[in-house]
Order: sequence, then C-alpha cells, then structure tokens
Amino acid sequence: MKLHNKHAVVTGGGSGVGAAIALNLAKNKAKVTILGRRDKPLKEIANKHENIDWRVCDVTNANDLEQCYKTIRKKFGKINIVIANAGEAFSMPFHKMSAKDISSIMDINVIGVFNSFKYALEDMESEGWGRMIAISSTAGLKGYSYVSAYCASKHAVIGLTRSLAMELARKGITVNSVCPSYIDTPMTKRTIENITKLTNLSDEDAIQNLVSSNPQERLIQPSEVAETISWICKETSNSINGQSISISGGEI
Repeated sequence: MKLHNKHAVVTGGGSGVGAAIALNLAKNKAKVTILGRRDKPLKEIANKHENIDWRVCDVTNANDLEQCYKTIRKKFGKINIVIANAGEAFSMPFHKMSAKDISSIMDINVIGVFNSFKYALEDMESEGWGRMIAISSTAGLKGYSYVSAYCASKHAVIGLTRSLAMELARKGITVNSVCPSYIDTPMTKRTIENITKLTNLSDEDAIQNLVSSNPQERLIQPSEVAETISWICKETSNSINGQSISISGGEI
C-alpha cells in the first residue's frame, strides 16, 4: 500500500537512517517533513525528492517544536506519522560520567521523543489514525559496557512506547519502537574513529568488534530500518502495536 497524502515527520532526517526513512516514505507517496538542527544536510535530502520538505527545529525544545508543527501543517496538512529518530550516543566508563552527561542524553533521546509524539497527537486523534514510531536500539533491550547512559535512555524510549501504545490502542493510533544494532551510518563511523583513537585497533578490527554480537557479523543497513518503518505504517500493520522490533541479525 502506498502512503498517498499521509503527512510524515522524521526527526533527525538530514543524514543516516533518518534520511533513508524519509526517502523511503516519500517513495511510497507520503508527504514528508524532515527536521534537524542544521539546514545544509536537510536541504540536501529534501532536494532528492519532491515530496520532502524541511525545517530546522530542536526537538528538545517543546515550544520550538510546537511552533514548527504549526508551520509544517500549512504545507502538508495534519500530521499522520511521526518517526522520532533524532538522538545521540556516547561511550564512557560509568565512574567518569557526570549527572550532566546522563541528563544531556536523556534530553535528546527521551524528551525529544516525548515532544515529537505529544504535539502530533491531536492531529492523529482527530483523524482516527496515526503511527508513532521511535528509533530505539538493541541497547534498549539489553545492556552494553561503557554505554550505560545510552542504554538507560533507549530503555526509557521502549517503556514510553509500550505504555503509550496501550493508552492509544482504541483510537486507531499505533505506537512502536524499532531497535537496530549498529547501523552503517555517520554516527557509527564516529564510534569507530573513537575506538581507533583509544586503542591500537585498525578500522577493520574496530568494526569487527562492533559487529561481534550480531550473529550475521555485519552492520545493519539504513535501508533495512527504512523498509521496516514503511511496513509498520501500512494499513495491513494495524495490529502491530506496543512492539520493540529488533533489527539485529538475530542478536535479540
């Protein structure tokens, strides 16, 4: 089924998996607005498909996001789909972390999801149909060493989506999270660079270290996440609700 005239918002849509999601939704006839903090990458992605528009917006700022949503409705109408993809990650031993470190990552990874969903809810309720999808991680389903703050934030995202799914189940709105393991994106490339700086590992060995928990021993491709998102958005997926869908080659 094509998503003809559905208005989808993709946060963090200027690069990586967010860009892949936006382009895939646009290919399926959705009207897509991508949000992010930098205009240049947003423009580059929007220029790749006529169904994509863009806006600079900080999803951690509730007032900024609410006003942004008001603006984008003028072009593409009510918001039917929200893909809460914006996020950040860092690795650090627990004993070196500060309260500011964990507060910062919770702000973007959890509050950003909350805001992205909250200000689209009224549109979805009025239409009696909607899709809220958060990009979580396998780090929301298990623990990993040296990323306790990131794991905590992604566990929180899964708790939010599962609870909200139950709350909205009778309103025609589904809420799910998608949980990839390491994806072949610029964020993962930065992780690899960080590993090589802190160790004697080569790039190849650093990648192998990252993918060692994936039984297929490979990075997940952004297109795999994008196709999963489009599947969840279809009318035939109306009963997919409150799920945390692992995209990890069998790791989870």
